Amino acid sequence: MDTIDWLLDSDPAISWQAMRDLTDPSPAAIAEKRARITHEGIGAEILACQGSDGSWHRADAPVWLSTLFTLLLLRATGVDRSDPAVESAVTRLEAGYQWDEEFRDKPFKTFFEGEVEPCINGGILALGAYFGRPTESLARRLVDEQLEDGGWNCEAPESTRSSFHTTICVLEGLLEYERAVGSAPEIAAARRRGEEYLLKRTLFRRLSTGKFADPAFLRFAFPTRYHYDILRALDYFRDTGIPPDPRVRDALHIVQSNRQPNGRWLLDDAHDEGLALPLGESVGELSRWNTLRALRVLRWYETRGFQPTSTP
Repeated sequence: MDTIDWLLDSDPAISWQAMRDLTDPSPAAIAEKRARITHEGIGAEILACQGSDGSWHRADAPVWLSTLFTLLLLRATGVDRSDPAVESAVTRLEAGYQWDEEFRDKPFKTFFEGEVEPCINGGILALGAYFGRPTESLARRLVDEQLEDGGWNCEAPESTRSSFHTTICVLEGLLEYERAVGSAPEIAAARRRGEEYLLKRTLFRRLSTGKFADPAFLRFAFPTRYHYDILRALDYFRDTGIPPDPRVRDALHIVQSNRQPNGRWLLDDAHDEGLALPLGESVGELSRWNTLRALRVLRWYETRGFQPTSTP
């Protein structure tokens, strides 16, 4: 089967994004496919396993962790937030959940107000903005926590150097927040500084030596949880809608070189600890999620007239 057909013939969460990003269908066809997410596949399963208090549970994980990363997976499906089933789930979470005392800096904090670590709060900000609950105080907190080098680190202020992991989480949150609220110059400026932190390092190198910062950055994971890798970073830059920066070229070459002879990509890793349900893909096997994301970042790059042919 052709690779794109393989993606189209799959879970609605993947097939509608493949249709939108890799083919040229009508808006009506895209909307029809997207509407199926709440009725079948991983999206429907996530909604069905929500607890009565609005959270998501897994026996071997804290409630906050399972709730956060299961809801991030729902966001990754691209589900329509205006769907009544989605709005009902988000309202239930907002009304019924509060952070445990160890994560609070005031007596009561709802889920979308976030907690105390920027890597977690980046994900919370993205979720709140995507699902119609953008939290200005959380966005401004993240801007205030930006480090001098342009990125973020959950170990700050003890650490004055930014983390790839924390930075990508915050960038995703700030981007989603800007989309939700419209013009936000201060937020946009902070996000640009964070992007420059990654671009100066060509998405995977140490600034001081030019060597690979971490071999794990070259392993493509889904779900990503708070972990950084170059496919996640490239998909973020694609999602901004800006033209590709020449400094992502080596990272694109790595993505291209990991393509299997059948035109697909493997699942190199899965940070699925805490998910309230199984994802349905196994490490070391072909991955529709990674294939979808890899193909669309390559298309984003190549449609701008670039070819990722350099050697890292």
